[in-house]
Amino acid sequence: MFEAVIRALIALCLLVVLVFIVTWVLASLGLAIPAAIMKIVWVIVVLIAVLVIYRIIKPVAGGWLP
Repeated sequence: MFEAVIRALIALCLLVVLVFIVTWVLASLGLAIPAAIMKIVWVIVVLIAVLVIYRIIKPVAGGWLP
């Protein structure tokens, strides 16, 4: 269980760093991404993080999670 949590946290950190680096490179190339699009991208990253955390917690939580 502990290894799965550490692995998931590392994967989530890598996902956030990847999104940040891609946006930074695009901005340095002169391709400005609108703020509304960036907010949507970060919301998608947060939803992915919630799903990963849910997948880790569900087997341990027993029957009280749907």
